[in-house]
Amino acid sequence: MPDNAALSLPWPDAQPLRDAFFDRDAQTLARELLGKVIRHRVDGLWLSAQIIETEAYYCAEKGSHASLGYTEKRRALFADGGHIYMYYARGGDSLNFSAQGPGNAVLIKSARPWLDHHSGAASLARMQTNNPDAQGRPRPPERLCAGQTLLCRALGLKVPDWDAQRFDPLRLFVEDVGERPAQIIQSTRLGIPAGRDEHLPYRFVDAAFARFCTRNPLRRGQLEGRDYWRLASPEAAP
Repeated sequence: MPDNAALSLPWPDAQPLRDAFFDRDAQTLARELLGKVIRHRVDGLWLSAQIIETEAYYCAEKGSHASLGYTEKRRALFADGGHIYMYYARGGDSLNFSAQGPGNAVLIKSARPWLDHHSGAASLARMQTNNPDAQGRPRPPERLCAGQTLLCRALGLKVPDWDAQRFDPLRLFVEDVGERPAQIIQSTRLGIPAGRDEHLPYRFVDAAFARFCTRNPLRRGQLEGRDYWRLASPEAAP
């Protein structure tokens, strides 16, 4: 949402994140996005999910799409902070936000359904309809957005609709609802091929929901100081 634009809000006290929020270092942005809520309006319902896991990517390191160079498909990665970059991963849609500096971005790795007076039981039911399990049954809420493609499926986010777009507070935005993680887990990113900077610790998880993210960084066998690090809650965003 542009900082100087007089755009309509979906409700009077809505708090969409402004462009300045995204215009900063990718790791900082990845930490600050934890606790924020993605809201997507579908058929009159606001489908909402609170971000619990993110990954930072930089143009200068080999794990990023941007390291392969500029293409029309990747143009959002090279735009100002706050552009939406979506792509297909293993046949599903994935959601990213551009950060400060050309080619830098944050991947939204997983989330959890967020219910309030704007997104109620009907919204959750729609998310479960969007993203059933392999047997066609409703997924439990804690597993509904437990992965980057599951998140997009539950929220109804599609590459053709949102890739290279800006946020629209009447259709799709990220909101500050006043929630912040008490502790953050930092670890290496998931699924990075060997030799493509797989060692970089650019993954961030809200410790309170670690068991609901893509892969629990606190699972048995993981050692603090070797496999993950504990961080204090990020400071208040400007």
